[in-house]
Amino acid sequence: MNPHFTEASSLAAIDRQVNGNNQNISPAQYEIIRQVIYHTADFEYISLLKFSEDALSKGAASLKVSTPIVVDVPEIQVSIVPELQKTFYNPVYCCATINSETRNDKSQIASGLEALARQHPQGIFIIGQSEIALTTLINLIESKTINPSLAIATAPVFTKPERKKFSGSSFPRIYVDGSKGSATVASAILNSLVDLTWRAYGQDK
Repeated sequence: MNPHFTEASSLAAIDRQVNGNNQNISPAQYEIIRQVIYHTADFEYISLLKFSEDALSKGAASLKVSTPIVVDVPEIQVSIVPELQKTFYNPVYCCATINSETRNDKSQIASGLEALARQHPQGIFIIGQSEIALTTLINLIESKTINPSLAIATAPVFTKPERKKFSGSSFPRIYVDGSKGSATVASAILNSLVDLTWRAYGQDK
């Protein structure tokens, strides 16, 4: 069976089931949400996935100039690199695999994020799985160590204060407003944003 036909049929089925429940969502936001639903089979993301007002415009502008991307886990890196290699060639760095000096009170991911933040303070940051990475990212932003071009946060977070800090920030951001989330969701968001941006500039893969 043609994989493109299968995907189109699945997306059409999602549209039928959503059926008007996306009235307060822009077409570009909905395109990203439906891709998340397609990859997770979870319609709850229609209400859980949130966008700051400037998230898509700032994210697209950053992709276009090949802004470095920092991710927390290898699963995201492996998923997004193929799309980027066909489009904007953004370099992708992973916190969990970078060589860094890990102090006893810090995980490899947190130490890797701090090291990469110093190198790419205005990068695109994607935290899809690690709660400690999200806490570290928030601390880096609050201390003005970094000023992200875009931050995507879909790590399952069960502490409401951390979710509140992230959702109430002023930088461009896309995030899951709840304890649900995964690296799969983060990858789907970024890949969809890459596709939207590439099409906006009249390019074909």
